[in-house]
Amino acid sequence: MRVLLDTNIIIHREASRVINQDIGVLFNWLDKLHYTKCVHQLTASELNRHQDVNTVRTMQIKLTNYQVLQTIAPLHNKVQEVSLIIDTVPNDFNDTKLLNEVFCERVDFLISEDKKIHTKAAMLGLTDRVYRIDNFLEKVSSENPDFVNYSILAVKRDYLGHINLGDEFFDSFRSDYVGFDKWYNGKSGNNDKAYVCYEGNTLKAFLFLKVEDENESYSDITPIFSKKKRLKIGTFKVVSNGLRIGERFLKIIFDNARLYKVDEIYVTIFDNRPELLNLIHLLENFGFVYHGEKTSVSGVEKVLVREFSKHFDENNPKLTFPWLSKKSDVYIIPIRPEYHTELFPDSILRTESADDFIENEPYRNAISKIYVSHSYTRNLKVGDIIVFYRSGGIYKGVATTIGIIENVVNPRDFNELIQVCRKRTVLSEKELLEYWKRYPRNRPFVINFLYAFSFLKRINLKQMLDEGILPDMDSVKTITKLERESFVKLINISGI
Repeated sequence: MRVLLDTNIIIHREASRVINQDIGVLFNWLDKLHYTKCVHQLTASELNRHQDVNTVRTMQIKLTNYQVLQTIAPLHNKVQEVSLIIDTVPNDFNDTKLLNEVFCERVDFLISEDKKIHTKAAMLGLTDRVYRIDNFLEKVSSENPDFVNYSILAVKRDYLGHINLGDEFFDSFRSDYVGFDKWYNGKSGNNDKAYVCYEGNTLKAFLFLKVEDENESYSDITPIFSKKKRLKIGTFKVVSNGLRIGERFLKIIFDNARLYKVDEIYVTIFDNRPELLNLIHLLENFGFVYHGEKTSVSGVEKVLVREFSKHFDENNPKLTFPWLSKKSDVYIIPIRPEYHTELFPDSILRTESADDFIENEPYRNAISKIYVSHSYTRNLKVGDIIVFYRSGGIYKGVATTIGIIENVVNPRDFNELIQVCRKRTVLSEKELLEYWKRYPRNRPFVINFLYAFSFLKRINLKQMLDEGILPDMDSVKTITKLERESFVKLINISGI
């Protein structure tokens, strides 16, 4: 396999001081898989134009570790058509030439954090060959399970003073923010806490949150904020590893925003590294939008804001997650016990051991999850609400979880089923094949949904029948539509 690497990835990999751990994880995978690391002639030329002569000499030596493309594919007509629509500056045209190498099949994949490259890749039907770092890691870890031997403890909240400030994980913060160590030690002295996640003894994710009231000063932000109660994402970093820790932490952010009843969530963030661009992309996918800039002694940061008032986007529920529609249809969906807590660890029952669900799996961490079904009820649509029922009979069967449908997919073949389900379903590839072959005249379909809420109080089947929420026991045997009034009664009883 030949993988073409965008210029910024090369620069951050070969910098004298590596502070982007995502790049290290990426190159570790490329080496393990024996993929050929390629660079475009344009990348080599750009590196040679650096102002510092010593840097140029160093980069020329380091480029011997890569295969520089000696011949360039002629620009394909379809690629040129997309370029005329999207490209506006010289760098855009150069990026298109990298994309053209993929389109003309001179290389197998392109890895880039550039937003326009991914927009053009989608227009050219290349989304399965053009990746961001995190998406690529997700792909290769899924396809090569023998290489994956993660031992990651579940996310936990800990005192800052218990977390090793000298860990190289924090080097990027020290590089970006003047006085970071002083700030951190001050917060430690106040007994502040942060959310953390480790791989073995290695810190892989860190999240510090702060609730701000209407009297907070925002004089360093332009345009200045109006008076509102806000949740500030103070410090947020995730090292990409294909396990969707970023989504897990984003769920924590939304849960805290709901707990403290804030009006907005915001973050100030630099955009000078692929790691940060990847984080910005994740935030934008879930409704964060550009507000303006924050200026400090450390430089100028982007300010991204997420409105958190209760409203619902019928076309893209991610933009208003976790709020539910007041108008959409509601369905109850059965899920077998052996799959339930694997997919919804936050919905664990008191009778289950948390120790069985400590190690992270991507499908556990993801907000966007997958449910595969043979049900004849297939008219579900974007924005519909689904209530998951953990099967178990009249007393042990319980409703536990609420999801929001993103879309429904009817795969044309087994390969498409695998592609759609990768890393977001609890089902193994063997189990997916069994699902595919089980009813040749009724192939399975896939529900993409957002995991929104876990019930505080679990309602068993008997109580749902007694309360008139369900008409009979057959309602939980397959996907069944719920009346809106029954759904409202269910969530009121459940404590949401």
